[in-house]
Amino acid sequence: MSLPVNLKYAPTHEWCLKNADGSFSVGITEFAQEALGDIIFLKLPQLGQTVFAKQPCAVVESVKSASDIHSPITGEVIAIHDALISTPEEMNTDPYGSWLFTVQVADHFEADALLDAKQYGALIGL
Repeated sequence: MSLPVNLKYAPTHEWCLKNADGSFSVGITEFAQEALGDIIFLKLPQLGQTVFAKQPCAVVESVKSASDIHSPITGEVIAIHDALISTPEEMNTDPYGSWLFTVQVADHFEADALLDAKQYGALIGL
């Protein structure tokens, strides 16, 4: 398993990608995807919803279990990956290309507190 170095990571196994406009796209890590197994359902936050760091805001279900997805950062949801709702299994084949939602943050320093690839790798035993 390799970890993209351009992402920031939450200890709850979500990743963040800073976009050119200053927003952040959020997804789940390969480690989380492997633990879940075959993903069959996804419930995402609503456009315009405020999500809070370290708080559940979405749900992913697999053949094994259902798990909350926590937002790594606080902000307003400005985009959701609609196509992924009808094809959630894409997260099994491309977890780092399968963003879930995008957040416009008020405090960019919050993202600085997230883990880098090396720190997250140590957390999961890589």
